[in-house]
Amino acid sequence: MSPVNPTFAVLAILTALATCFFITKKVGPPETEGRYASIDGLRGYLAFAVFLHHSAVWYFYLHSGKWVVPPSNLYTHLGQTSVALFFMITGFLFYTKIIDSRSRAIDWQKFFISRLLRLVPLYLFAMLLLVLVTVYRSNGTLNEPVPAMAKTLIKWLTFTMFGAPAINGLSDTWIVMSGVTWSLPYEWFFYLALPVAALTVRSIPPIPYLLLGVGSTAFAATRGLELHNVLAFGGGIFAALAVHYEALRQVAMLKIAPAILVACVVAVVSLFQTAYGYPQLVLISIAFMLIAGGCNLFGLLTNAVSRTLGEMAYSIYLLHGIILFTVITLVMGVENATQLPPIMYWLLIVAITPLVIIISFTTFTRIEKPSMQRVPVVTALLTRRFRRRAKRPEIVSGAVS
Repeated sequence: MSPVNPTFAVLAILTALATCFFITKKVGPPETEGRYASIDGLRGYLAFAVFLHHSAVWYFYLHSGKWVVPPSNLYTHLGQTSVALFFMITGFLFYTKIIDSRSRAIDWQKFFISRLLRLVPLYLFAMLLLVLVTVYRSNGTLNEPVPAMAKTLIKWLTFTMFGAPAINGLSDTWIVMSGVTWSLPYEWFFYLALPVAALTVRSIPPIPYLLLGVGSTAFAATRGLELHNVLAFGGGIFAALAVHYEALRQVAMLKIAPAILVACVVAVVSLFQTAYGYPQLVLISIAFMLIAGGCNLFGLLTNAVSRTLGEMAYSIYLLHGIILFTVITLVMGVENATQLPPIMYWLLIVAITPLVIIISFTTFTRIEKPSMQRVPVVTALLTRRFRRRAKRPEIVSGAVS
């Protein structure tokens, strides 16, 4: 049986949904928040698709020693197209905030605090796991000078904006996380550039945030960002503008809309080997606009199980690589994993799917959710401190002036 048979992906997805079903039965369905419930469900499928993509990459990496996309349009697009859609979701949701700022001003301090508390705590947990894996693989031996190690860790702790170098001399460090951190600088550059984007709707942010946006945009321009990934955010921005028109929302609610959506995705997967190209980006953008406009694929994207999967999307995306690496190299051993025939390898992936889901749900409930719930408290605390500093009398040469 071919190692890129679509049946394996279907079986793993069904296993993931079954696990989410039992989680939903035990803890209850997630609350429906916001106006775009379809996007909430979409996130989970995208994150799990990236897990399937890297599972396929791992199979061929074990046999060739080369970390490259699998020889399959489907398994390639499970990674590349999913990440493009993640970028579109970001572009859509946050440019929608920009559009809404014409009538309701953005609290920029709260916005950036929310981004920090949304992304940083889980990322720090992932970095802790990465370091622990590195220590284990190095047998507790320090292979490079402490200053060099500190510099390396700083690069990782800054979301790999300055690169993802080997830790402690282990050249395959990035493979421990399946290289997923490459997308995070794009997300941060987009967030930081939003004060500049606000100018497009004649909403003027406070000067410090505007300067932050200008500076981050200039910095991003020096990092050699891939145009395709930047344009994916543009697809989300275009969707944010489009859904304000009643005509698009009506099209998205038509009975034929799911067929159009599926046709766009099928065309991308069947006609193109990669997601990197203008025709692919257009087709993906059309599919995404329909979802943003309210097309929920006959309720698939909005049911409780899908929304449960969607809640843990960031955890699945960030942690699945560590789980794959641990199971394949540290538990089974590379030699044993390499000898597995395709069907047995994918049965292993299906077997660890509940583990991925349960760990991701746990980190969502224990790390992500509590951090997000602290946003109002942290914002209020910082606001009070800034106000006290602003009111504090200036002291010059020991005298109050």
